[in-house]
Amino acid sequence: MSPVDPCLMLLYFAATFVWAARRARQDKGDDAKVDYLLAGRRLTLPAFVASMVSSYYGGVLGVGEYSFKYGLSNWLVFGLPYYLSAALFAVFLAGRARQAQALTLPEQIRANYGPGPGLIASAIVFATSLPAAYLVALSVLIQVVFGVPLLAAMIAAIAFAVLTIWRAGFRAVVRSNALQFALMFGGFLVTLPLLASEYGTLDFLTANTPASHWTWNGGRPLQSILVWYFIALSTLVEPLFYQRCFAAKSPRVARLGLFASIGCWITFDFLSTFTGIYARALLTDLPIERAAEAYPLMAQRFLPAGLCGLFFISMAATVLSTLDGGLFVSASTLGRDLLGRTRRFQARILWATRLGLIASALLSLTLAWLSQSVVALWHGLGSISTTTLLLPVLGAFLPRLKMSPRGATVHMALVFTLTSAWVILLNLNGAPPLGVEPIFVGLGLGILIWIADRLFGRFNATL
Repeated sequence: MSPVDPCLMLLYFAATFVWAARRARQDKGDDAKVDYLLAGRRLTLPAFVASMVSSYYGGVLGVGEYSFKYGLSNWLVFGLPYYLSAALFAVFLAGRARQAQALTLPEQIRANYGPGPGLIASAIVFATSLPAAYLVALSVLIQVVFGVPLLAAMIAAIAFAVLTIWRAGFRAVVRSNALQFALMFGGFLVTLPLLASEYGTLDFLTANTPASHWTWNGGRPLQSILVWYFIALSTLVEPLFYQRCFAAKSPRVARLGLFASIGCWITFDFLSTFTGIYARALLTDLPIERAAEAYPLMAQRFLPAGLCGLFFISMAATVLSTLDGGLFVSASTLGRDLLGRTRRFQARILWATRLGLIASALLSLTLAWLSQSVVALWHGLGSISTTTLLLPVLGAFLPRLKMSPRGATVHMALVFTLTSAWVILLNLNGAPPLGVEPIFVGLGLGILIWIADRLFGRFNATL
């Protein structure tokens, strides 16, 4: 890489810190708590969209890998299912979330079902929000650009995130997200037209990539595509979504903001998918098992000095926004919903959340260093959180779907236990028991418990 490129990256990190970490006006009492956790519930539509779009798109290197391997199907596999789920969230949940009095998702569970389900939800949200996978991705980018050891890159990245958020809390996350939003689009908007003008458009791509890259499924079996439409249901229990809806200025901002975010994701998926296809056409010597390196290698080999640095900044911005978002969700869950329930921290939520920042950072760093197990842990915890939380969360916002407090407790305890056991057996055996994915087992049990709870409630009502 040209010496210009690392200098641009340093400038990017400095600008992010200066822009995001400055302290806002100091609120007092409960206002200070709401300001630190939710930016005073005053997010305007542009701020909501920028924060939502950037914080929920951290897997940019995975997008490059999948596009390199399977082409256009990236749009249908990692895009369309999540657009549909986000649209459902916008229609049925976004406005209700803004009207709720809760400051966190576990607090809403606790208010509707009691302390037991609230405690389970807090533990799950805390664990699944730890941004270990995104810390790995950002650290790899730092390692490539600056040539430092991976552990040093991890420590620097997580320390940077903590220091950026420390003073202003969620307001710092939102400010950072606004900058990352502009940069994540900027790098790809410059790179893709340059590649097209330099090497050609569709004729070049179709001539230099497999024919399966231009099919809807990328040559993959139907079942491997359909499973993502169920995994995308995790959007309906995604703490990042609820946090931003809680923080929106009004229910209308939350609803419109999500629809606008979907439009931005569609646009960015177009840019990132075709950039990944260009990487496949240009990197003819890159083995398929190293497809995760497609974006960085393409930038180093085929982009000029300065633009290479800009593209790395674009990737880093996409990852850092999700790293910041996940770290703060995890920290606020620990501070507000776990430590904040104890007598010692009940009146000191800000400091409990800052303590949560340190704890979340250390746990994320530990998981990231054990990077060989991060991906399996990430997918396993995602299955557990979706199956355990989906029906209770929907019921907490949609009264017609609400379970009884006892039903919610039984649901969360049994579904958590069964799905966790299924995930453990999958990891031990290398394949799911009976050939059924954990998410299907957990959702099936959860639906049965929900039906039993509804029937039992109706039976009692007739007595």
